[in-house]
Amino acid sequence: MSENTQQGVAGHGAFFQDTNLSAQEAEAATAWVRSHVDRRSVDLGERMDDIRDHMWELEKEGEIIVHRINPEHHAETVQTLYGWDKKIPTNNLWHHKSCGQCGNIPGYPTSLMWFMNKLGIDYLDETDQTSCTAWNYHGSGIGNVESLAAVFLRNFHQAYVSGKQHGFENGHFFPLVHCGTSFGNYKEIRKYLIESAELREKVKKILGKLGRLVDGKIVIPEEVVHYSEWLHVMRNRIASELQVVDMSNIRVTVHAACHYYKMVQEDAVYDNTVLGGNRTAVGTSVAQALGAQVIDYSTWYDCCGFGFRHIISEREFTRSFTMNRKIKVAREEAKADVMIGIDTGCITTMDKNQWIGKAHDMNYSVPIIADVQLAALACGADPFKIVQLQWHASPCEDLVEKMGISWDQAKADFQNYLKQVEQGNIEYLYNPELAINQNINMKTGS
Repeated sequence: MSENTQQGVAGHGAFFQDTNLSAQEAEAATAWVRSHVDRRSVDLGERMDDIRDHMWELEKEGEIIVHRINPEHHAETVQTLYGWDKKIPTNNLWHHKSCGQCGNIPGYPTSLMWFMNKLGIDYLDETDQTSCTAWNYHGSGIGNVESLAAVFLRNFHQAYVSGKQHGFENGHFFPLVHCGTSFGNYKEIRKYLIESAELREKVKKILGKLGRLVDGKIVIPEEVVHYSEWLHVMRNRIASELQVVDMSNIRVTVHAACHYYKMVQEDAVYDNTVLGGNRTAVGTSVAQALGAQVIDYSTWYDCCGFGFRHIISEREFTRSFTMNRKIKVAREEAKADVMIGIDTGCITTMDKNQWIGKAHDMNYSVPIIADVQLAALACGADPFKIVQLQWHASPCEDLVEKMGISWDQAKADFQNYLKQVEQGNIEYLYNPELAINQNINMKTGS
């Protein structure tokens, strides 16, 4: 067998070989999964440059166009880890959906859009969007920065021009990113683009062929905004205007996604009213606003175990990690009624892998749902039609019942609804005519 065809660890090829690390070396090599990124542990005196300052300079020099957050976006200003201001638009939003949410956790995006409908938020949920391709990059390593940057710019160009077909000017709708992986990837790519003239030149050639330039320039958003940040700034309005369920007896633990607050950590939102401002605010702030009991636990900082590549090739490591470091701790230590997350991969990992614990006499189970799903339940959203808990592998019945909602009645109502759907009586969360991009927003380039 040749060197190129030999099998290494998990069949990855000869270049993947056991490192034979000692226990002490292995602990040091994996310590990052328990890294503490907060105001207590980060040296805030050693502040890096704010990449946005360089972005404005590039725009002045005519290099790029910045998709600005304008007054009609009704932005709220929050602070990041270093105390920098970040604008979070709350209106005129362009939904950058998540492949993993739409495929595995459909109640995640529907809960978010349900809230926007209830609050009268103007948004566009069109079809002209691609995956961010970061899953491929992290999971296989065959992607590259040029391809990631081209996809980033292609999607955000579409967000910039999407209002034209509805009679608005460029920039009317501002992108709201659903997925934590996309969010972290896009923030990294934005930094690379602003810092590297070579990268900008390479992707301009690609985007020119796709017709995805504006006046010969690439479009970069003023802020990269995650849906959980929108929920964070809207939490008090949601609790005061929409909440119908008393949450004071619900014990909630929170898992914050690594791709949200450990990746490009300077952009993560912190709030002095949430956990003393020492941990990222998103997710936790919503549970607090709803009046739930937020329970701390010793492995709060740990990764969920997803890890991209090893969930494909070393799946038992992922399952072992999520069971031992997250699910078991949440159940035994926090006695949690539910764990909420803010990212597709985290929720999928912890939700879909609890069953494997039974094979090792680890019979621990905790409902794993998104912060926006829990909030929707608290505000009267249908557990099946909107929150879509039937898609979850972790048991949610006890949580729903403890919230004073009849699981059996909700299930019966949903079954009756499905009969109506079979007869052609379909309800839409969003006008399907608006979702379809009927006009071509590109010009053919050479």
